[in-house]
Amino acid sequence: MVSPQQKLNPKVFDADVEQVPIRKGFGEGLVAAGEADPRVVGLCADLTESTQMHLFKAKFPERFVEIGVAEQNLATVASGMAAMGKIPFLSSYAVFSPGRNWEQIRTTIAYNNRPVKIIGSHAGISVGPDGGSHQALEDMAITRALPNMTIISPCDAIEAKKATIAAAKTVSPTYIRLAREKTPVITTEDTPFEIGKARILFEPVAGKPDVAIIATGALVHKALVAAKELEKQKIGVTVVNLATIKPFDGDTLLRVAKSAGAVVTVEEHQVAGGMGSAVAEFLAANAPMPIEFIGVHDRFGQSGKPDELIEHYGMGVSHIKEAALKATKRK
Repeated sequence: MVSPQQKLNPKVFDADVEQVPIRKGFGEGLVAAGEADPRVVGLCADLTESTQMHLFKAKFPERFVEIGVAEQNLATVASGMAAMGKIPFLSSYAVFSPGRNWEQIRTTIAYNNRPVKIIGSHAGISVGPDGGSHQALEDMAITRALPNMTIISPCDAIEAKKATIAAAKTVSPTYIRLAREKTPVITTEDTPFEIGKARILFEPVAGKPDVAIIATGALVHKALVAAKELEKQKIGVTVVNLATIKPFDGDTLLRVAKSAGAVVTVEEHQVAGGMGSAVAEFLAANAPMPIEFIGVHDRFGQSGKPDELIEHYGMGVSHIKEAALKATKRK
């Protein structure tokens, strides 16, 4: 059943649940952050509308800089502004930032521990027709390896707005990962959000769970649907929204994993180096147990319709259910 403490959208399982691009929440959150703190500035690499930073540009034109198609400069200029006391948010597609400018992010932002907020939009396979060249599937891996870096992967537009506002108040480098397509609205304005804190969204009606599904980003909704269907099969499931990949909420994960005794990770990213790797590393050291990974397995993306690609790469509801059943049998 849905956890009442999380105050989720009551229509989360309805066919007509509202769907909004996660990136829109970032755009709205950046405006709110800018209204709250005049030090917030925006920088973009010629993708202002696509990343939804045009909302900030319209509201605060004097605090916006269009860098152009020069992602390395995007990172270094933002680092310099942070050194002078600003709180820079830079946005582009995730394949370009942190993809193209990783070295500049590493050296000028993470190494110097500057509070720059890196927004990687259009991440994952669901970018669709843009194809493998524009489908960032490695972005969490390359940012997770950087010291000082916080990584947030919101599950919907409302959570993205909260994450953006919260990130503006931190003093650490931060990467926020956004999806392009419309995504079911899971949370509400009353749903708790805190950087570094995982949230239990779904729990068995009674007794201990048979499996824990740890999900992040746009696939959290599919994880919830899978849990609901497994519940009808008398399989107890706990679903955790791991919105913050780093810092890692080990306390919540350990409690949930030990209770279930088997885990499935769900992410729209390469399994290698992503959220699933972070979970596996933690459990290997603290509570070894059966674990199955839903994500992209060592492949590049390709052009296609978003929903078809999710199914083709094994990240649909049926695949999550299959992985959950497999994990329980390995206990």
